[in-house]
Amino acid sequence: MKYTASRLSEGNKLFPAQIIVENTGITIKIPGFFSGDETSVAYDSISAVEIDTPLIGFSTIRFYHNGNKVEAHGFSKSDAKEIKSAIENGRGKGRS
Repeated sequence: MKYTASRLSEGNKLFPAQIIVENTGITIKIPGFFSGDETSVAYDSISAVEIDTPLIGFSTIRFYHNGNKVEAHGFSKSDAKEIKSAIENGRGKGRS
């Protein structure tokens, strides 16, 4: 499943962030004008997932893996909750 940040959110006007949820993990794409950042993370290496969902505006989602933090902004509240749920489900499958 692919989730794309809103172009109306700050920092996503031209090149919106994307989070791709796959069977084995997630891929976070934060494009830029001259360069971009793409990170693939396996579910079993994700130590925590946080979402900030303000009353008005777009949500920010943070992933912590192997001591690193990856952050993406501009997702709807429902998308952020779906992404977090998918990651928690993926992490749970790896532990059973």
